[in-house]
Amino acid sequence: MPAPYSLPDMLERIYENQLALEAAIMELVLFVERQGDAEAGDNVRGALFTIGENAGHIKQGLARLKAQGPD
Repeated sequence: MPAPYSLPDMLERIYENQLALEAAIMELVLFVERQGDAEAGDNVRGALFTIGENAGHIKQGLARLKAQGPD
């Protein structure tokens, strides 16, 4: 496991924060859609799609960085 505050550790935490924010935003989207604002829901779902796509790239980059060994 990387040392605390190492680059891989820091990036892992940023990635975890991104996933947590994605989940929280999704909860808000569901609430807004239940209130009948489908257009706002669609707009936010578009942003969530981008977040999901970027999360995949971050995860792949993080895996490559960890495979390189200690920083």
